Amino acid sequence: MSEAHPPWYTRIGPGLITTCVVIGPGSILTSSSVGAKHEYALLWVIWASVIFMLAYMLMGAKLGVVGEGSPGDLLRKHAGKWLAVLVGASVFFIASAFQSGNNLGVVAVFESFVDEKQTVAWLVVAFNALALTFLFLFRDTYQMLEKLMTAFVGIMLLSFAVNLFQLRPSPVGIAEGLIPSIAQIDLPVLGLLGTTFSSAAAIYQAYLVRQKGWSIGEMRNGVIDTRVAAVLMALITMMLMSTAAAGLYTGEEVKLTSAIDVGIALEPTFGQFGKAIFCTGLFCAAYSSFIVNSMIAGYVLSDGLGLGSKGTDFWPRVLTALALLLGMCVALAALVWDFDRLPTIIAAQAVTVVTAPLVAGVLFWLTCKRSVMGDHTNGPLLKVIGAIGFLVLVGLALNTALVKLPAQWAKL
Repeated sequence: MSEAHPPWYTRIGPGLITTCVVIGPGSILTSSSVGAKHEYALLWVIWASVIFMLAYMLMGAKLGVVGEGSPGDLLRKHAGKWLAVLVGASVFFIASAFQSGNNLGVVAVFESFVDEKQTVAWLVVAFNALALTFLFLFRDTYQMLEKLMTAFVGIMLLSFAVNLFQLRPSPVGIAEGLIPSIAQIDLPVLGLLGTTFSSAAAIYQAYLVRQKGWSIGEMRNGVIDTRVAAVLMALITMMLMSTAAAGLYTGEEVKLTSAIDVGIALEPTFGQFGKAIFCTGLFCAAYSSFIVNSMIAGYVLSDGLGLGSKGTDFWPRVLTALALLLGMCVALAALVWDFDRLPTIIAAQAVTVVTAPLVAGVLFWLTCKRSVMGDHTNGPLLKVIGAIGFLVLVGLALNTALVKLPAQWAKL
């Protein structure tokens, strides 16, 4: 008699953590903006971007399970120390820069219910302190992180589903929106691709599955985990876009400058209760992304410098704390002293031009390399999707370099 497999839900975890960093204030704002402008017409873009993310998450999981060492170790062995350091430093800088956005997502939720800026500032400090306590309180943070992120994903699903079902979206519109069309692709749509398809989050899968303790014999778990995570990413993002399509679409431009603007714009429909439900989902998205994003920064940089990559190591925690504190300081400056975040945004976008394709290219290269993966190199389908995904990231990088950065620079 063959041994029975444990239930599928016991074989997931790393993918849920990655879902939390992908679904943040930026993705909420972008998907809502696209829904408010195009109604349901571009739901198919979500599935396209999630397919790319699924492919690269699977590469990250395979690398973590099969590779004889961390990604930093493998880069030092097969390419040289310089590339490991470049990848680590690039990921740390961009994650730290965008960490301020996650802090401001938390700020936005507090500001919608609390009027005093000083009180909001202290709440932000308190939640950063809570994250730092979590980081150093447990000897091995992985198990607690998995449980915490599972709870956050569940609350996000419930919160956004409640608002969506209250609006009774059009089933026909949703079905038609899943049919690909390139007629209405514009900058917000490209932004949706960029916020959902994160190469830094994908390579972090390699660290998570190693912390989970999976072996080559448990590679099937990684496949199940990434598929479940991809479905959850798609469902949450589709709910957000469909909510905006059903509640905000008028055929005219709807200006949304932050994720909290979505809740405010929907308030006439939902009232205070509905706004509170939306803000609950937004807080979970911001705070979960807030924690995991800083861990990506700390662990990848520590690994790149050869200072350790395990959940029990000292330097990954220290560098994670540094990313947390940098993001908090920028957010507090923006909140208390009206600090102009535009130079920070420009710097982060400039590094994205290099970092996103670099990290994706490194992950794709390592998982295609037989000396690293043995018989578990990428198959033909994964190679095709991976190559197209890499070209998409290069295209997004060129759009950032040639369109977004000049426009932002002109505002300085």
